[in-house]
Amino acid sequence: MPSHACDCHVHVVGQPADYPMLPDRHYTPGPASVAALRSHLQRLGLARAVIVQPSIYGDDNRLLVDSLLALQGAARGVAVVGDDVSDEQLARLHEAGVRGLRVNLESTGASDAATVSRALSAWSARLAGQGWHIQVYASLEAIAAAAPALARLAVPVVLDHFAMIPAHLPLQDRRVQQVLDLVGQGKAYIKLSGAYRVAADPDDPAQAANVAALAHAIVARNAERALWASDWPHTNREPGKRATQVSAYRDVPPARLVREIGDWLADPGLRRQVLALNPARLYGF
Repeated sequence: MPSHACDCHVHVVGQPADYPMLPDRHYTPGPASVAALRSHLQRLGLARAVIVQPSIYGDDNRLLVDSLLALQGAARGVAVVGDDVSDEQLARLHEAGVRGLRVNLESTGASDAATVSRALSAWSARLAGQGWHIQVYASLEAIAAAAPALARLAVPVVLDHFAMIPAHLPLQDRRVQQVLDLVGQGKAYIKLSGAYRVAADPDDPAQAANVAALAHAIVARNAERALWASDWPHTNREPGKRATQVSAYRDVPPARLVREIGDWLADPGLRRQVLALNPARLYGF
């Protein structure tokens, strides 16, 4: 891995007694500690991480802040906040290492274009000039429909998990091209992350090739707007489990992640650009 390589999308999950989850959450993961995160980074030879607030905590960012402080500058955060958050609260989050705001529309089911546009326009006006970005987790359909609004925002936009483009879709698909145009124009970053979210079986050679082709198309359009992430610890809701029952994490061996990096970013210079230079610029390391 290049020096200062960064995993741009991980989660930390605390003990429920210390960090209660939302009663109406959509899934329940087991603990994933800062110590476990450090081990994950060491296994892959990574130096930095971006901790993203998971939906299970809503806008209670206490664990996010505690985790950033524990990592002593080796991590940045992406928070979730309510509409009533004060400037003082945002300033405290910034001091702790938060550099982005997550708008998670996919997990809540509110993934239509109008909702995306309204939410992002309001936050963009407030965050402009603060060194923050907006991270969006929404369906491909919603992102493509909201593309004109996204292109006008005054802050950087980061699209989660391949912008939720199904890997089997032809790259010529109109919606795919709308997203790639945002990247090409420098209006959006895309995280090359969570292959299992865009392909039913990423271990299947044909599906893995589809994911790699999608990664190559994104990087070819604008390598300076691509980020890589593991999506550790690979949250999941097991079939048949209630939302409040603990679901096991997906089994994603480190070897698969290393293989994906090699498949998606074969050139060493490209790996340095995507894994080190782009995160340093966007997250202010």
